[in-house]
Amino acid sequence: MGRYVARRLLQMIPVFLGTTLLIFLMVYTLPGDPVRGLFGDKGVDPATLARLRHEKGLDLPILQQYWNYMTGIVLHFDFGDQIASGRPVTDVLGDAFPVTLRLAGMAFVIEIVIGISLGTIAGLRAWLTDNVVLVFTLLIISIPVFVLGFIIKAVFAFQLDWISPNVSSEARWSELLAPAIVLGSLSLAYVARLTRTTMAENLRSDYMRTAIAKGLPKRRIVGVHLMRNSLIPVITFLGTDLGALMGGAVVTEGLFNVKGIGGTIYESIQKREGTTLVGLVTVLVLVYLLMSLIVDLLYAVLDPRIRYA
Repeated sequence: MGRYVARRLLQMIPVFLGTTLLIFLMVYTLPGDPVRGLFGDKGVDPATLARLRHEKGLDLPILQQYWNYMTGIVLHFDFGDQIASGRPVTDVLGDAFPVTLRLAGMAFVIEIVIGISLGTIAGLRAWLTDNVVLVFTLLIISIPVFVLGFIIKAVFAFQLDWISPNVSSEARWSELLAPAIVLGSLSLAYVARLTRTTMAENLRSDYMRTAIAKGLPKRRIVGVHLMRNSLIPVITFLGTDLGALMGGAVVTEGLFNVKGIGGTIYESIQKREGTTLVGLVTVLVLVYLLMSLIVDLLYAVLDPRIRYA
């Protein structure tokens, strides 16, 4: 197991470098000049423009800029400074990341608890219950996230006055419940359908018939034999989905005015804050890689037949 973890960590290095280089190239080769954008519609003389570009390091070759950026991250954990305000990107990450982490964490728990529960009920129960769950999940999948967000705000915030239409700057847990439901709704439906499908397939497996023939208690048959094997593809989906929840929160955070990574990414794109944008996406890449490693290690826990050399 130790060798496998070390090998996977080494494999992450070229993946991390490749993804960050691709992101860096896409951000810094977009049309428009972020330094010129500081002055808006006002004119600026070429000397001032050249001086500011030199101070920000934007006059260097693109690969040298990437080298300087990665060197700062590896050696000093320095993601650079914002172009407009000069504020360190690490401070921006420190403000935005915890908010989105709480939001994504709540959405993640919701999709695990409700999604697996609905999938288990649909996989074990009779025809009517199964079809009700399938229709419900299909309805959720068919509704775009921004439409579901507007519906929840219109009904529960403006008509029933149960929730606040916008999240405050403190981003309390109670305020994040509604956006977490919106953010995790699509993944919840996929988890439920995936759990239901794998459980229905495994119910017809030979090892299940053997467990029933041995007279094992139903709780042990379902909880140990059926669930552990059925959750392997679900764990795979959940592992990659946590990173997707954090990166895909742009629409949800915009709807509920959440000051997290999604909102910061949107503002960075508008203002062409390339340093901030690359820093935020770099953190998301690290989250994806870490969750991928955790998922692979969980395989051996769920299925003892899986062993890593």
